[in-house]
Parts: sequence; structure tokens; C-alpha cells
Amino acid sequence: MSRRLVPDELWAIVESLIPEAPTRPQGGGRPRVEDRAMFTAIVFVLTSGVAWRYLPPSFGVKYQTAHRRFSEWTAAGLWPRIHRAVLDELGAAGEIDWSRAVVDAASVRAKKGGSLTGPSPVDRGKPGSKIHALSDRNGLPLAVAVSAANTNDNQALKPLVRAVPAIRSRRGPRRRKPTKLHADKAYDSAETRSWLRQRGIVPRIARKGIESKERLGRVRWVIERTMAWFTDYRRLTIRYERKSSHFAAFLTLAAAITCFKKISK
Repeated sequence: MSRRLVPDELWAIVESLIPEAPTRPQGGGRPRVEDRAMFTAIVFVLTSGVAWRYLPPSFGVKYQTAHRRFSEWTAAGLWPRIHRAVLDELGAAGEIDWSRAVVDAASVRAKKGGSLTGPSPVDRGKPGSKIHALSDRNGLPLAVAVSAANTNDNQALKPLVRAVPAIRSRRGPRRRKPTKLHADKAYDSAETRSWLRQRGIVPRIARKGIESKERLGRVRWVIERTMAWFTDYRRLTIRYERKSSHFAAFLTLAAAITCFKKISK
């Protein structure tokens, strides 16, 4: 199972990005559990949705230790670095299509509340969060983010566009801007269109009362598929983390693994 969850090719990318272990007093404490075992346990929690305390003993790590390492790596910013490294591999291979980007959001229930939660307009006002994603033309997630469920989608667009890292290209300099950006009517705003044009991005945002859902669906289906891919990571279907940084960490790791699957193919 360990090799299936974390293939050697993925670990080769991750291993060099793991932060150095904090120093310990000489002669104190138990030996530190190896990083690959910890990373595999974290991926298992993400994909299976199991609670930390139910982490199978076959992984050879205690759930308290796995959660502590997850928190440590989250604070160190490991997950965005992994995502960017995988995107660099794809960009260098010419696998990212910058001709069009698509953006969308999906709500999830927040069982325990916490930061970046709010009354969900699609879940009878129960506490929830939103998952935001921006993908390339083929649905590869280039940037992801988390907000409260009652956040207007349009408010999340600018931070999402800014969050796209500078990604390697097969030829030429790194790139971080798509040619066009497609979005549904929830992002309809003259100010947003102007902001995108100033950044050299052609806005293709549906106008309320003008464009039909059928026309928009011809290009938006890729981001809907991306959101469907995220539901395969069971830890993202319901938010159990009180800390928004932990939920965002799982989301970013899911985006990295989703992109890695394109490399492995």
C-alpha cells in the first residue's frame, strides 16, 4: 500500500523539499520516525478520510506523531512547495496549457467550525467553508484556496490569480498568467474584468442575464471535473480541521497529487 500511495517518483520530488528536523537535546527522546513513513501516513489520511486516531498500525507510526509532523510541515510551508515542484515538472514537459484557465468554487460542511468558516448558503446556513480552484485548460489545478462558505466567489478570484506560482516552461521564461480566464456568473463584475485586463489576462466571465449555462458549460466542464477529482480525497468532502491552515494543507497536497498523476501517465 505504501508504494501505491507514494510512488518512488513522487517521493523523489518530495524528499528534497522536506524541511530539516528540529534539533533535540543530546541523548533525549526517541529516534525520529523516517519522513517517507510519515508522508505516506498523511497521504493515507487525506485519501481515506480516516480520523488521525484510526491510522492503521501497519504504517508503523503513532497517530499523535503523524499529526504532529503534519502540523510541523504545514507551518514550514511544505505543501505549496510540493505543488509548485510538480507543476514545474509538468511545465518543463509542456503539459500545462496556458491558453485558457478556468476558476470555480465548491462548498463543504465544517463539522467542528473553526477559522475561515461561515453560514453556508447551500446548506441551510450550517457552518461551512469553500474550496476555490483555478485550473489550466485541461483541468490541472494551478492554484487552490480556502474561504468561509459565505464568501462571495468574486472576492476570492484575485487572491487565486495571484497565487498561481511562476512555473517552468519547456522553452522561455517561467510563466504564471493564462491567456484567458473563464468563470461563471458568480464572478460577474466590471471591476474584476478591468483588473484582469490590466494583468494581461482576457476575461471570459459569463454576464448575468446574457450568457446561457449551456454555452458556458462547453469550457467550464474541466474545472467541474477537477472539483470531482478533489472529492476522491475523502478528507476534503467534509472539513474536520478547526485550523483553516490544516484544511488548506490537505487541499494543496491533493492538488499536488492530482497534478503528479498527469506526470505518472
